[in-house]
Amino acid sequence: MKLFNAISLVLLLTCLLNACSPAGTAKAGLAPATTSATENIVLRFAVLGDAEPKPEPEFPNLAAAVTDINRLATQTKLDFVVGVGDIAHKGTLIQYDNATPVLQQLTLPFYPIMGNEEHGSTVERFMQYANSWNAGKITLDTPSYVLEFGTVALVFASPDHGRDFNDDGISWMLNQLKQLQPKPVLLIVHGAQTGVYPENADKGIEHPGFAGVIAQPNLAAVISGDLHMDMNRVEHSKQLGTVHYLHIPALERTKIPDETQHTAMFRVFSLSNNSIMQVDTYQAGNTMPLAQHSYSFNLPRLP
Repeated sequence: MKLFNAISLVLLLTCLLNACSPAGTAKAGLAPATTSATENIVLRFAVLGDAEPKPEPEFPNLAAAVTDINRLATQTKLDFVVGVGDIAHKGTLIQYDNATPVLQQLTLPFYPIMGNEEHGSTVERFMQYANSWNAGKITLDTPSYVLEFGTVALVFASPDHGRDFNDDGISWMLNQLKQLQPKPVLLIVHGAQTGVYPENADKGIEHPGFAGVIAQPNLAAVISGDLHMDMNRVEHSKQLGTVHYLHIPALERTKIPDETQHTAMFRVFSLSNNSIMQVDTYQAGNTMPLAQHSYSFNLPRLP
């Protein structure tokens, strides 16, 4: 009986110790994800918004976001980083040159598109720098391209001029969406179509053919930047019809609703194996996502 009690006491103490001990060590205050939560994530990527600083070609908030993303990549599953355009103001060499060592610090592949600022120079200049940012991690052959995964595809559509498209650009997007059906698609464009964000309803894609892109049944979401909106004072994430619209805030300058407040943020998209896309927003320099800017939506399941 005494031996039984001693063994029982040891087992009880062991169970208590295991229950109270942390499963892992959190770095810089970021709570470690549970094993089940980590296993449930099939794809996770970060998205950087506009930079294009002025008047000085300096990128402190972009650098802070890169540091944060690199830290996240060591602590949880993170597959790659997306850029929604407008890194280099007016596409000038000094802006490209000063942004390059910052973006080369990313430990993950970086998939950018052009914005209206990059169209201040040439497509060739953008492609040269986009590949230099990746320093051999990936090679981009064209400014518009597709990443396809098991349950979702990302269509990266650089504008043909300014922030808008010509007929060829619209045709390219339509073809990609149709070829990918029924797979859900996340469309990355520099600016959403006009009217989506009433804070500046006249700014965005104006080509009438874009309505056909939005009408495709497998288009799940449009991810865009361009407007430099303060996420604390606008409706940055919404559903219109069957499509979800996710705004990516600018890193160096806020313009909407005004320029009086600027908070550098980036967003992280996490797709779970039950087809739920969770969108979290991080303030540069902070290690936990901002609860007030959390958004989630369901991707249609493949048949």
